[in-house]
Amino acid sequence: MLIQRFVLTPFQQNTRVVACGETRRAICIDPGERSDELIDFIKENVLELQAITLTHGHLDHVGGTTDLARAFPSADIILHKDDEDPYYGLQRQPLFLGIPPDQMKALRLDYEPPPRLTRNWINDELYELGNLRFSVRHCPGHTRGHVVLVEESEKKVFVGDCLFEGSIGRTDLPGGSYEQLIESIESNILSLDDDFVVYSGHGPETTIGREKAMNPFLAGVNRNTRGKYI
Repeated sequence: MLIQRFVLTPFQQNTRVVACGETRRAICIDPGERSDELIDFIKENVLELQAITLTHGHLDHVGGTTDLARAFPSADIILHKDDEDPYYGLQRQPLFLGIPPDQMKALRLDYEPPPRLTRNWINDELYELGNLRFSVRHCPGHTRGHVVLVEESEKKVFVGDCLFEGSIGRTDLPGGSYEQLIESIESNILSLDDDFVVYSGHGPETTIGREKAMNPFLAGVNRNTRGKYI
């Protein structure tokens, strides 16, 4: 498995290109904004972009979908059906964060309407990428339609904004639920082996074992907290 990270957007979001090393088929997980470096990487490494795979519909994870789809028009665009509202409402999302319309351009948040989705994720489906197989797990809580992608043979999980090193996703935005998020993490992420590498939407990589042992939001210390997280 080949993995290349691009830190994009004012929110320091991790956009990743993930590819099968044997077949050169690739996906882009959560293109946060337009990035010539991202597009050039795919082309210069002779990767076949099979799909733009979205873990959820927040602006810092889907804002680059339009430009990436223009550069690779044959790529699928995949998102869970429960996050279609924020995805298709991309241009209005900055307003929910309290950003005035006259500041959107300066912050690179003045979006075009996003392209139509090709299809929706289905919980427990097995998504094939060359010789790689990703198990798709619906993990609501940060948003209603959040999913994580698990590659069992490589022991890697791409968790979007569900889980971070030492923290968890915020639940105070529309569609968020603290109780749902904790249940999703415990059932669909912490159930993986301790040596799985966790690739989050923000911040550094971590492991399942580390988060079980060290994450205060998962160890009972702050289980009643309702504040904002990363």
